[in-house]
Amino acid sequence: GQAYSDSSAVLVLSSCLDETAAIQGQLHQMLDQRGAAATVCDWSHEARTADAAYALIDRALDEFSGARKRSKHIQVPIAQLEGVADPARKPKSKRPTPPQVLAADVSAVADLIAAADNPIFVLGGGCLGVYPALIADVVEQSGALVFLTYAADGLLPPDHPQNLGCFLARPTSVELFNQADLVVAVGSELAEVDLWRNNLGHTCLLVRVDIDPMVLADRHRADTRILGSAESLFAGLTALNISKSSGWAGTDTAERKATWTRESAAERPGIAEVCAVLENALPKDTMIFSDMTQFAYVGKEVWSMSHPGHWHHPTGFGTLGYALPAAIGGAMGRRGKPTLAIAGDYGFQYTVQELGAAVEMKLSLPIIVWDNAKLKEIEDSMQRAQIAPNSVIAHNPDFCALARAYGANAVAPQNADELVTAVTEAFNADGPTVIYLTLGVV
Repeated sequence: GQAYSDSSAVLVLSSCLDETAAIQGQLHQMLDQRGAAATVCDWSHEARTADAAYALIDRALDEFSGARKRSKHIQVPIAQLEGVADPARKPKSKRPTPPQVLAADVSAVADLIAAADNPIFVLGGGCLGVYPALIADVVEQSGALVFLTYAADGLLPPDHPQNLGCFLARPTSVELFNQADLVVAVGSELAEVDLWRNNLGHTCLLVRVDIDPMVLADRHRADTRILGSAESLFAGLTALNISKSSGWAGTDTAERKATWTRESAAERPGIAEVCAVLENALPKDTMIFSDMTQFAYVGKEVWSMSHPGHWHHPTGFGTLGYALPAAIGGAMGRRGKPTLAIAGDYGFQYTVQELGAAVEMKLSLPIIVWDNAKLKEIEDSMQRAQIAPNSVIAHNPDFCALARAYGANAVAPQNADELVTAVTEAFNADGPTVIYLTLGVV
């Protein structure tokens, strides 16, 4: 489900029982395993022959290559898995590529941008395949301001004068959209979890560019809808040398971001300061995997990433317990490169047993555990709804003792210097390190 929401190329292969209708009481029996999987992925099918399995795998790989990446599931009956089959044939042709934006559509978008005084780009995760310098070139040609969704963080340098960062969900971002005379949204669903409001707040033309027809037909009802990849759009635009607008010339993006940072810090006190310490201390190519926790909610706004696709957060589906197993996979896939996990005290306990896997793999993985001693986000939402907080405080374990019980390292820094030391040493350790943080550590 999280992979579906994140547009991740995940193919799940599972075994299944040979017969479920006529035989009851079998080990691990479900009413409908294939149907259960189908509720949280793009498609779910059963392969009853080797050729069917090969065909479905080819289909999945083709769709990963040529369309929006969504999770898929193939189940194979146990009797078939125990059988003998001929090997799969090699594909006769290359995998398909995503649809390309037509030259006429590129030209039309360029004309709209050139005619606008106050254009705004909204760039989403669908832009991650675009070379960042290409995006910067188009942005500078156009004079447009740029909002990045959480998935697109890092596509523009944090200090770029036209980069408004990942503050799209700030209520006062509406003020800028009210001033815009053109909005171009590329590779973004403009989903609830991107905006946390019903619309952008614009009254001008909205152009949507995406490889997913379902996105183009959504509730935002764009004035211009273009099916095609972000790469082809930006490659076409940069070649046209769009004339630069001057309407945003007096806009101080750095001050806007500073104001929004202060707002975020005030809403969830004590977190932004820790984020600032970590942002300055971590290697710039650190890949971060975070959980559903207030620490990440603040960090995703105020922490400026230098590399695109380097912060993975379960934004859409909202899977608690995501950070640790995802970070383990990331660390295994990036041996020798810095990887960091961030979890809250509640979400960490959903998958804490995966510490054992990190220890077995000897992963040099720092794991930030932010303990505010409660389900603080739930408590805050109950208070906003004028509901007396109930069942939001759990009896937490001694997280450092728990980590050591698995054979992991553990440390509880008491100040900023100790935090920096803890993270630095964790990157060089011969196993994972739980770094236990509480409010007031910085």
